[in-house]
This record gives sequence, C-alpha cells and structure tokens, in this order.
Amino acid sequence: MPHARRLLAICLAAALAAPAAAHAAGEGLAPALAEMPASTQRLAPVVARFRSDLASLERVRDITAGPRREAALRELYQAWQARLAEIDPGTLGLEDRLDHALMTRELGYRLGQLDFSRSRYEEAAPLLPGVDALVALAEARRALEYPDGRASADVLDRSRRALADLQSRLEKDPKALGTSPIVAFRAARLLDAVREDLRQWHGFHAGYDPDFTWWTRQPYEALDKQLESHAKLLRDKLAGANDPETIIGDPIGREALLTGLRHELIPYTPEQLMDLAERELAWCQRELDKAAAEMGQDDWRRALEIVKSRHPAPGEQPKLVVELADEAIAFMEANELLTVPELAKRDWRMTMLTPEYQLQAPFFLGGQDVWVAYPTDTMPHDKKLMALRGNNRHFSRAVVHHELIPGHHLQYFYNTRYQPHRELFDTPFWGEGWALYWEFRLWDLGFAKTPEDKIGMLFWRSHRAARILFSLGFHLGEMAPDQAVDLLVERVGHERENARAEVRRSFAGDYGPLYQIAYMIGGLQFNALHKEFVASGRMTERDFHDTILKGGPMPVAAVRARLLGELPPGELPRDWRFYDFGK
Repeated sequence: MPHARRLLAICLAAALAAPAAAHAAGEGLAPALAEMPASTQRLAPVVARFRSDLASLERVRDITAGPRREAALRELYQAWQARLAEIDPGTLGLEDRLDHALMTRELGYRLGQLDFSRSRYEEAAPLLPGVDALVALAEARRALEYPDGRASADVLDRSRRALADLQSRLEKDPKALGTSPIVAFRAARLLDAVREDLRQWHGFHAGYDPDFTWWTRQPYEALDKQLESHAKLLRDKLAGANDPETIIGDPIGREALLTGLRHELIPYTPEQLMDLAERELAWCQRELDKAAAEMGQDDWRRALEIVKSRHPAPGEQPKLVVELADEAIAFMEANELLTVPELAKRDWRMTMLTPEYQLQAPFFLGGQDVWVAYPTDTMPHDKKLMALRGNNRHFSRAVVHHELIPGHHLQYFYNTRYQPHRELFDTPFWGEGWALYWEFRLWDLGFAKTPEDKIGMLFWRSHRAARILFSLGFHLGEMAPDQAVDLLVERVGHERENARAEVRRSFAGDYGPLYQIAYMIGGLQFNALHKEFVASGRMTERDFHDTILKGGPMPVAAVRARLLGELPPGELPRDWRFYDFGK
C-alpha cells in the first residue's frame, strides 16, 4: 500500500506539472501582445479593398485575351486612380504616404501593361483567324449570357474553316505571313489557352441543354481537333519547337525593359546593368581562384569538379536540408542578425521535385516551403549523374538559407503578419533580392568556413551575375538561348543539362522579363542599404532586418525612403544610385 500511495502521489504531481511544462515548451509561439501591430494607417484598408476587388474581378474575367476582361480591368484601375486623387498625400503620415505612392505607381503600371499585352496579342493575331469569335463565346459564358445553339454552331464552324484554310496555306509555305518563330510560338501558346477556355465553355452546356448539344457537338469536336492541329503546326513547323527540350522565349525589347526598370525605381539602363554584372562576375572569378588555391588547385574549374563530387548518397538529401536549415537559424540567432519567431522555425514543409519538373528546376525552389531537386531512379544515367553533381552538399549549403530562413520562408511568415496589404506591391527585387542579399551578408560574416563552402557560395553568386547578362541580353535581342547555356557552362561551371534547365525556366514565360536580374540587383540594393544604415551605426543588424521584414514587400528604393523617414508627397524617388561603378 505505501508503495502504491507513493506511486499515486508521483503520478498526481506529474499530471499537475504537465500544463506548466506544456506552457514552458510553447513559450514564444504566441508573441507578446505589445509586439503585434495595431494599425492606425488610413491607406491600408484602401489597398486591401482594392486587392479584394481585383481578385473578384479577375476570378470572373479570366478568359485569355478577352476584350471584356481588359475593359473591366481598365475600368477598375481608372476608378481607383480617381479615388486616390481624392486624397491629399500631404495630409498623410509616412506609412500612408508610402502606400499612396506605391498604389499610384501600381495602377499606372497595370494600365500600361494592358496596352502592352494587347499589342502582343495583335502581333500574333494574323496566325489566329477566327479566334476572336471563340474568345467572345467564352467571355459570354463568364457574363452568364445563355448561348443560342445554332448561332454558336455557326461560329464554331466558321472559325474551324478559317484556321484550316490558314493551316493549309502555311503547310505549303511556312513563311507565307513572314512571321518570326517567336511570334509563332506565342500564337501557339495563346491557342492552347483559348482551346482550354472553349473546352470549359462547351462542357458547361453540353449534355444539359439538348438543343445546344444537338447543334454544337459535331462542330465543337471538329474545331477542337483543328485547334490542336493548328497549334502543333505553329509550334513545330513555324517555331521549330517540336523537341520538348527546345528553348524558345519571347523577348520584349529595350523600351519595355526600360519601362520595367522605371517601375522598379531603378535608374540604370539595361546596358549599365550588364556592365555591373560583368564586374560582379569578375569579382567572383578572382575569389574562386583564391578558394581553389586554398584547396591546392591551380584552376578554379578543377576545384569546382572536386566540390561537385561531394554529394549526399541517394536518399540522404532531405536529411542534409534539415541539417542546413537548422545551421542557418542557429547562425542568425547567435549573431543577433534578426528575429526568427519560434513558429517560423517549424511551419515549413519539404517536397521532392519530380523528374519532369526538374527539366525546368534542377535545383532548390522555395517560398512558404522548400522543394528539393535530386535524382530519381527513373532518370537516364547521365541526367542522374548531373543532378547529383549539381546538388552537392556545398552548393546546397549555399541555398537552403536562401529558400528558408532568413530567406523566402521567413519573408512569407512576416508578409502574412505585418502590412499584408502590401502583397499588392510585391516585386522580385524585394523577394529574391532579400534572399540573395543574405548570401552576400553571410559571405561577409564568414559563414563559409572551408574553401569548398566558399566555392559553393561563389558558384551561385556567379550564377546570379550571369543571369543578368543572359536575361537582358536575350530581351535586347543580343543573345540566343543556346548562347545563354554556353555562358552558364563556360563562365559559371554549370552542368550542361542543368544550364539548359535554368535557361528554359528563365525564358518559358512563367517569370517576368526582369525576374532573373532581380536576384543580384535587389541583393546589391539591400547591401547598399546595409552600408548606409548599419555599417554607419544608425541601426543595429537586428533592427535593420526586422524593420525591413515588417515593412512588407515594395521596390527597394521605397524601402530606403521608409528607413529614412523621408518621403515627400508625390512620386517615389527614382534617383537612388546604389552601385559604385568606379570600383
């Protein structure tokens, strides 16, 4: 009995202590109430309302190349421009003046992009006879207008015949319209999207409305086959993209590049940025030579080959990712570089990229979570070896912190909790630039302790500089995709298959034309801010980084204005020259 009573007492004590232990374990998961933002900003709900209205409109006006969609967006943007004009920014505080200027900039840019997109469609339109009428059918459904079966059948048949006639002409003479391969490829992509819109249009009514089904079934099926056939002709014969690994992009030209740079508040020309990239790449080459010498090698390429051979065994890469993520977090906290909330350390997931996806993304990807590239048993032997070499432990060590903490995952964590309305102003110069900036900062802080780790970091830094060269070179019409691949192989040290995947990803159209330059350019902008505010002693590391994260996404020049607390009413400044070309 005494033993039983003692055991009961021990169990009771443990039970009573459990809530306290659980509370202690959970400390930090709920931040202090004083740390939570209590906003008095006037413009935050205005921007949030616009975002909600825009999402509603885009949800229902979602038809490819739809004139109704374009008109609705134009009307929305102009209406909000008028609303903003009712506000005197001189009466606003700093955060509200910033939102007013950012939203004004955003609306003007979006209106310009509607014009640009329409001009790109019109350039491809001669290759798409009858397609406007199909777009009109799809838009009518979204407007809840009920179709007439016979009239719809007539439209489908006329469009099929127009496409068939042009296809017959182009099969005899592919150069009949004098269309470039790039425009042909654009037209093929447009046709694929219209075909999908039309499939949904027909599927909505077919089988429910006997009159509609009776009239349209055969014309629709014939048209669908014609759409597929015509797109194949455009893609394979006119664009020369019959091989799925062929890289074809759609360059936008110098004027459009300048428009994009002005929108990002960057005061440099494409040519100046390419000069900047050459300077940064030359610095990387000098540092690579030093690291190679530390390894006892007289050539950086031989040193790089040694680094590439040091990869985890098959199946071991996920374990390495966790190890590297924990290492980066520990480094942040030990050096008091920024605040990493407890929940942020735990709320990310890991996914392995499929072999198919690795054709475009042969390395890590990230955001809220991390996606890991590594060879699978279904890959051909040569691609398997290249994937192993391209995802070695030293390359991986240089990018896990980019994707997770303090990079993209931490950005996402803060963005959803502080100034969330500013997601509207998101830009890769802030998103990718911040993550790349940490590669600069960690280099300066000695995060790379071995020459192999230095080479891993320098490989990616060289890659970012090369991205500026091949991305701007391509959009200026000065560099073809194959030349971009050669650049990555010869001057960065990529495996050729990985280089092709990187270029394919850059030019496939899933990313904006300035996206690839945003990594290094944005990183250099943040680096310049660090010199101005931290190296000068005006802010601590932690305050500097936390303030940026809590401010939300925006062009980095706007981040600077916010840190300075100096933002006169009106347009955002475009004169910040963040790079010293004299060095």
